[in-house]
Amino acid sequence: MDKLKKFGLMEKIVHELEDLKNSQQAIIQKLGKIEVDNMDLGNKRLEKDLPDMHQRVADNLDTIASILEDFATQTDEFSDKNNIAALKEQETIDNL
Repeated sequence: MDKLKKFGLMEKIVHELEDLKNSQQAIIQKLGKIEVDNMDLGNKRLEKDLPDMHQRVADNLDTIASILEDFATQTDEFSDKNNIAALKEQETIDNL
């Protein structure tokens, strides 16, 4: 795989991880809203299961955030090491 294609794939994965992180944050917010609503309702099943669900999603969010941070750093280092900006510029010139 050439360097520009590899970098493009790395950037795509960074964006997908960011989307995944945002989705997990939205799930945590929704679970929190359900927990608050259930304070008035008092459904035993929700009281039993929601805290565990919330914790599992929070743990996943922590893992995703850590992976995203590491992978974004690797992507930036790859870009710097391989002078991706210059390769993109050359590709643009070549395609004219």
